[in-house]
Amino acid sequence: MKSSLPMQTSSLKNELEGEYLEKIRKDFPILQQSVHGKPLVYLDNSATTQKPKTVIEALKSFYEVYNANVHRGIHTLSEKATERFEHTRQQVHTFLNSTNEKEIVFTRGATEAINLVAQTYGRQVLQPGDEILLSAMEHHSNIVPWRLLAEEKKALIRVIPMDLQGELDLNAYEKLLSPRTRLVAITHVSNVLGTVNPIEQIIQLAHRQNIPVLVDGAQAVAHRLVNVQSLDCDFYVFSGHKMFGPTGVGVLYAKESILKNMPPYQGGGEMIVTVSFDHITYKSHPYRFEAGTPAIAEVIALSEAITYIQKIGFSSIQEHENRLLDYSTQALLKIPNLKIIGTAKEKEAVLSMTLGDIHPHDIGTILDEEGVAVRAGHHCAQPVMDFFDIPATARASFAFYNTQEEIDRLIKALWKVLEVLG
Repeated sequence: MKSSLPMQTSSLKNELEGEYLEKIRKDFPILQQSVHGKPLVYLDNSATTQKPKTVIEALKSFYEVYNANVHRGIHTLSEKATERFEHTRQQVHTFLNSTNEKEIVFTRGATEAINLVAQTYGRQVLQPGDEILLSAMEHHSNIVPWRLLAEEKKALIRVIPMDLQGELDLNAYEKLLSPRTRLVAITHVSNVLGTVNPIEQIIQLAHRQNIPVLVDGAQAVAHRLVNVQSLDCDFYVFSGHKMFGPTGVGVLYAKESILKNMPPYQGGGEMIVTVSFDHITYKSHPYRFEAGTPAIAEVIALSEAITYIQKIGFSSIQEHENRLLDYSTQALLKIPNLKIIGTAKEKEAVLSMTLGDIHPHDIGTILDEEGVAVRAGHHCAQPVMDFFDIPATARASFAFYNTQEEIDRLIKALWKVLEVLG
């Protein structure tokens, strides 16, 4: 199934509004439904994004038309599946502007990609007393794998502090870099605060001391252009489901000079050349890291998600989401006792909030009754909650298919929260 979306060619046509925005919304079946008798307002995009028809159809088509394993069969269905699977690898290589497609490894998500690096590269380089540098705003997925590794290797975790605006202290970061630092692992965009970290500067400072950097891009790739060669990061990870693709698929980018020296992460079929009970030889990268049958349908459908994003264009996406962020921020600030957590100068369209003494779970419940879906909780970032001395927040996070009218619905629902519980 082809998207109804035309390829954008001029800045005038790039504005996501009016009939064009309505065409986009019609491409997402789930947005057409009602919840509790009210049209759905989906504002939980940092948790997962909705899927366009082209992605859904790609999944369906695989299982109906050419379901077969990849890389192993010589029959037509297997060859077709393999061709589509490897096409996605090539497309991701282009999407990230990696040096070549051999630097692209498919995983189950950003979480597995980080674990892969920790359990292969990390185990190779880490010695007792060495240090791993993380930031105070990391998602649990970029904390727990390193904590496990540090405990195993008797290494230390150091933390880059942040301020009350949700911005990292780069002076403190530079001082934390030391001859004992073996890796910096940092989020590109905070899933709680929306903060866009100065990744280029962070990488440059680390590289001056020959320290590699892993970037968690799960919250970035759906909203901004990522050029791994320009960033010069050593590792970059993301998940398909946060960029309008399926669940169960993610990507690890790693510089080929590093990847080729990393040992296998898991053992099984497909990642080997020869196997005996006495000796095993492994395939080269990236296949050495893709043991067993991969998420074939999901990888193929990821291609459609990337194509959809590229048709809209990141300039249009950022312009639209920035408008939504500005509009919603100004409206939220008019609500008594509402506090926005995370006010960095540069941020994506993410708004975490508290509302007086009302628990965020209660906020989320009443909003749901009004058909408005937000996230309430610690957002898998408990150290962030501890820093701001709060148990949780309610979080509204936007995507290119959201509208100003939906923000008005959010604001109206928040006023109702005050009426009921304030």
